[in-house]
Amino acid sequence: MAKDIIEKIITLFHEQGDSEYGGEPVTQGEHALQAAHLALAEQAPTSLVVASLLHDVGHLLHALPDDAPEQGIDDLHEELGHRFLIKYFTQAVSEPVHLHVSAKRYLCAVEPDYFALLSEPSVISLHLQGGPMSAEECQAFEANPYYRDAVQLRRYDDMAKVPNLPVQPIEFYASMLREHLK
Repeated sequence: MAKDIIEKIITLFHEQGDSEYGGEPVTQGEHALQAAHLALAEQAPTSLVVASLLHDVGHLLHALPDDAPEQGIDDLHEELGHRFLIKYFTQAVSEPVHLHVSAKRYLCAVEPDYFALLSEPSVISLHLQGGPMSAEECQAFEANPYYRDAVQLRRYDDMAKVPNLPVQPIEFYASMLREHLK
């Protein structure tokens, strides 16, 4: 089973990874590989490297158009990705993926300068995702034991939009994926 899910993820990246990443200057695959690359460069725990790699897997699994946010549709990719990942991976991987959209909302609420760092597509999706968190939502978010990993993942997510950045291929991460299977 471990070999099957890793092959499925690699195949998913090869078959769907060239899709547009919501108006950003990189593809879905480039974005995911860059997020993992950034986590590796900071020597993050391998669970966070894998979560960074898979944080947008929900985009690769749904059948919505690339411009869904511009059409006013929240694709709920974090929920779809989480439902997929919890079947196979530890919580240290699946939970930061589940929380990475909430982390954007959280950062907009607790860091006054964070909103200005968001790309235009991220601002559009932020509004669809509920906007900045309320104080009560921030408190509930901080109660999750994986919230810090989700915030760090969000920072990688925000930076992983560099056209033509040299990164390792998806196959490079196979052993890390294997390490965090249930």
